[in-house]
Amino acid sequence: MRIAQLSDIHVLDPRFEERLLHAAIEEINAERPDLVVVAGDLTANGYREEFEYARERLDGIEARVIYVPGNHDARSVGYLHFEDLFGDRSHAAIIETPDGPVQVVGVDSSKPDLDDGEIGRELYGWILDSFSGSVALRIFVMHHHLVAIPGTGRDRNQVWDAGDALEVLRSAGVDIVLGGHRHVPHVWPVAGLFLVHSGTASTRRVRGYAHPSYNFVTVTSDLLEVEMREPGGRRDLLARYPRPSGPMGEYRAIEATRIVRRQRGGSFRSETG
Repeated sequence: MRIAQLSDIHVLDPRFEERLLHAAIEEINAERPDLVVVAGDLTANGYREEFEYARERLDGIEARVIYVPGNHDARSVGYLHFEDLFGDRSHAAIIETPDGPVQVVGVDSSKPDLDDGEIGRELYGWILDSFSGSVALRIFVMHHHLVAIPGTGRDRNQVWDAGDALEVLRSAGVDIVLGGHRHVPHVWPVAGLFLVHSGTASTRRVRGYAHPSYNFVTVTSDLLEVEMREPGGRRDLLARYPRPSGPMGEYRAIEATRIVRRQRGGSFRSETG
């Protein structure tokens, strides 16, 4: 399976460059991926005209697209405009691919007018249930990060419930978590899953010597490979890891080992009834 991963396009931000977004979309269309993920911060400040601008440009993508909002999209009560123009802020979908069905679950990890984020325990049971079917691959999409990203300075806004969220995703047999937020591409292998973050695809809001970029993620039965791409520019291998599971989607034996006490009843599901 091949996934194009965009995030933090920040349309109409003073450092936004439309030519970069246009180049990224053209390159993605040329590659015909199985799925495109846009992992939040579509806008600069959550205003209606920014969402409309983003919708018009992103409609040029010629593949199935999964969207989740980011912290900038939750500014100015912008999450309402996100819902109007991009749909539910948290949702689940089955994507049919040549390798078999893929379960994708996306959540809104943003909080209005805060850079911080949280998945929230009210979603844990729904996440587990959404991933309970038999599929070839399990993908979770969120904007924020669960583990600090190197090269991003002082980190103050990974999700508040990162530990519990990681345990939920590990228990659900999730293979890949796709996100953004810090504008630096990076891959962490953690507890049998891969946390893959993309940079800012179409702005100069970069850190250090980084450049605007997006990711192409390739997943096979025994390999995960992430290529970082600068729109209209160079391409670099960001990460290549052997997959710790067997066939795609196989529920790993490690999931049976609980490393934290969840709560009475032993399941996150009990919180949602």
